[in-house]
Amino acid sequence: MSRFSTGERVRIPALFTIGHTRVPLYVRGAVGRIERVLREFLIPEDDAFARPHGRRRMLYRVRFPTRALWPDYHGPASDEVQIEIYEHWLEPVQEPTT
Repeated sequence: MSRFSTGERVRIPALFTIGHTRVPLYVRGAVGRIERVLREFLIPEDDAFARPHGRRRMLYRVRFPTRALWPDYHGPASDEVQIEIYEHWLEPVQEPTT
């Protein structure tokens, strides 16, 4: 069962860890949207240490506006970066109220 749904806003916590996480530094602290819910996989932190029966988590594809990651980016405003990231690296973000 996935915790997040397509279109939902999420934040990547600005955590700095030691070890194998597969979470790029440039997305830590950033807010994006779930592009796609994939499926459950063995997390890289366990897979890297040959723990085939380790923790399994949902994997998501998250999209970020390029300017949200690099404010000095001069390309089109529609440009985006997509990454695949595990559920334990995501936290919900409230939609702004109007």
